[in-house]
Amino acid sequence: MNRYGLIGYPLTHSFSKKYFADKFEREGITDARYDLYEMADVATHLPDLLQTPGLRGLNVTIPHKQAVLPFLNRLDSSAQKVGAVNVIRVEADGSLTGYNSDYYGFRQSLEEWVRGQHPGVQSLAEFFSGALVLGTGGASKAVVAALSDLGIRYKLVSRTAAPGGLTYSELPGQLAHFPLIINCSPVGTYPNVAQAPDLPYAELTAHHWLYDLVYNPAETVFMRQALDRGAQALNGYRMLVLQAEKAWSIWNETV
Repeated sequence: MNRYGLIGYPLTHSFSKKYFADKFEREGITDARYDLYEMADVATHLPDLLQTPGLRGLNVTIPHKQAVLPFLNRLDSSAQKVGAVNVIRVEADGSLTGYNSDYYGFRQSLEEWVRGQHPGVQSLAEFFSGALVLGTGGASKAVVAALSDLGIRYKLVSRTAAPGGLTYSELPGQLAHFPLIINCSPVGTYPNVAQAPDLPYAELTAHHWLYDLVYNPAETVFMRQALDRGAQALNGYRMLVLQAEKAWSIWNETV
């Protein structure tokens, strides 16, 4: 039996467990199982988990995406760019390679979204004159790595001032310069569905594209504010699916 799973803390609800259970059933995969491994401290619990017979790979979520780095033997270019790991592949010799499938999931979903409506777009850097990235946590690291590789200039937005970034209080009058706005914060996630990032939403136009990494609820207040003004809006579900499929391909590719 090939074993896979998710490590993080807390793991109160997991997209990954249900996704892979459904995938195994749908595709007739009978020699694999996916489990949740809730651990508050990777230094204490990860070494024992790595001894699990048949362990082929792990997903990593908050708060361990950087804490796992000392346990890895090497990093894929995606993890190097982001500086965080959310996929671990157990190699045949027992060594560990770290990847970041969030990078792939975000980049591919953004390209699909734009080209699905504008098939002729060749360069997303030319299509988007600038992007605002809301939040400076782990999710934003994958997003800014992808934006950088796509050539899209961006500004990080945070509650506190930082060199080269913007605070939410500085956003009024700025949205016209940033047609792409990506919410990388958890604001608006269930059960706090009435919340939304503190933006001057009245400045949104039909030329804006708002991408919310939140996927529960399927339509957030952030997205609704965009749709009500004729702008485009997308939630994070497609990114999650793409990053999960990327993880599966990483675990199962032959070297």
